[in-house]
Amino acid sequence: MEISVEVNGVTQTSDVEPRTLLVHYVRDVVGLTGTNIGCDTSSCGACTLHVNGEAVKSCTMLAVQADGMSVTTIEGLAPSDDEMHPMQKAFMECHALQCGYCTPGMVMASVSLLDENPSPSEAEVREGLEGNLCRCTGYHNIVKAVLSASGGGQ
Repeated sequence: MEISVEVNGVTQTSDVEPRTLLVHYVRDVVGLTGTNIGCDTSSCGACTLHVNGEAVKSCTMLAVQADGMSVTTIEGLAPSDDEMHPMQKAFMECHALQCGYCTPGMVMASVSLLDENPSPSEAEVREGLEGNLCRCTGYHNIVKAVLSASGGGQ
């Protein structure tokens, strides 16, 4: 099927098999490999990206379902190549990564969380990120980074 998806502000028109998952489309067809494949079962959140501004686990969505929609990946989150998104900067400053595998999905989920709740409590951050797993158990600094990005301190 032919689909047309705006990925990070650039319209991509491609022929894809109807069963192609959005995560595979973004990685294999568009060539943006910052979105990770973790579990293929929606359990870990490593593949989280934004579809029409909403956080989506891209292993649970078919590429054809994104036809006509806008997708933002971790590569498209920053305002420019010379500048990090505030959440990316907070993750760096708060040492909110260890192996880094969960980081793209965690950052995307965190941005969506603050879009919905700009001033969350620590408990609200922890609840809001429940669907994203960090195998290194770096949750303390991840929560710290989200609170920092929200202006809620470190």
